[in-house]
Amino acid sequence: MKLWKGRFSKGTNLSADAFNASIETDQRLYKHDIQVSLAHALMLGNQGIIPKEEAEQIRLSLLSILQDIEDGKVEFCVEHEDIHMNIETLLTERIGAAGKRLHTARSRNDQVATDLRLYQKEEIGKVQSLLKALIETLETLAEQHKYTVMPGYTHLQRAQPVTLALYLGAYTEMFKRDQNRFSDCLKRTDLSPLGSGALAGTTYPIDRYFVAEELGFSGICENTMDAVSDRDFAIEFIGCCAMTMMHLSRFCEELILWNSTEFAFIEMDDAFSTGSSIMPQKKNPDVAELIRGKTGRVYGALFALLTIMKGLPLAYNKDMQEDKPPLFDAGDTLKDCLSIFTEVIKTMQIKTGRMERSVKDGFMNATDAADYLVKKGLPFRDCHEIIGKMVLYCIGQNKNLDDMTLKEFQDFSPLFQSDIYDAIDVRKRAIK
Repeated sequence: MKLWKGRFSKGTNLSADAFNASIETDQRLYKHDIQVSLAHALMLGNQGIIPKEEAEQIRLSLLSILQDIEDGKVEFCVEHEDIHMNIETLLTERIGAAGKRLHTARSRNDQVATDLRLYQKEEIGKVQSLLKALIETLETLAEQHKYTVMPGYTHLQRAQPVTLALYLGAYTEMFKRDQNRFSDCLKRTDLSPLGSGALAGTTYPIDRYFVAEELGFSGICENTMDAVSDRDFAIEFIGCCAMTMMHLSRFCEELILWNSTEFAFIEMDDAFSTGSSIMPQKKNPDVAELIRGKTGRVYGALFALLTIMKGLPLAYNKDMQEDKPPLFDAGDTLKDCLSIFTEVIKTMQIKTGRMERSVKDGFMNATDAADYLVKKGLPFRDCHEIIGKMVLYCIGQNKNLDDMTLKEFQDFSPLFQSDIYDAIDVRKRAIK
């Protein structure tokens, strides 16, 4: 039986019931919905809006329902549309008229907005915990490789010698900024919409601040129409997820390249690689490739919710029921990716010898040679031209800059002295 049946002269079509229902998606909010109802019932009793005895009866029954759900004893029903009406129906079946009083002074509009904010607060905590673990893993690895020299790249061309620690530190900084973004998102999530009603509040003498404090919110949404009609907090969360996935994807792209025979800087652990069904020699970096691919999935969730919200007039519209699939999926995907990526990093083999040998190729000390001449008093542009000609000469001679004799150096400029070899030592340049 529909809880809103009074206005209607006949039941809804079965297909419409299935189409309208969201219980398959939003049932994961059952804990948050019960938490919200517990706080709301307590406030109703304290304010004398319903008898305190009935508020206590509601509290005990809600706790019993929560336990039954946890124990797998509750089967949710499509006929009751969503998690809110499923739980309210169970409550009414168990305690009768007292259960019907729970929805006094609230709407599903402010109820679901509050549930979602509670859920998102938890998700932010989980994501930040996973980011912390990844950052700590990267910092530990960087400490171990302070003196591991490798090529640094621009345009995917060897540019200048760096250390692996510097490389890992770059991604560490990105993930730290991601942590900060989630912290900022939490500030705007941590406000309670409950008490906004459908859009215009309520005439009952409710205490919104009490409920907000009871639920662990730092404050309330001040404008009741805004509180129930926007999902910018969810869009921001998915945006933070998308940004973090972008950083993971970039890192995965590096690891996929480094894992190739052409680079051979690392080797993925067998536990995080797969083979080929036809080529026996293959060892594929599938985990890293999947994270790279799942980034598109999170981007899709962001665009989905942005598109859902883009044309909605105030206040609540049924379109907003579609907010939960992208929100849930983005958070789930990011958590899975962060968790497994940390394990990939922990277990991969780093081929330091190969990295250091690669530094000798590609004229990565050319900038240092130019800087050497600058320090001797030549304008940088003149130095740039001289070193460019030297590189061209070395390509023709099939040698590196540090293979040149002092005479060869001085053929290009008399300013070169024997200390040039120390100035262009790639290892000293990287570990500076």
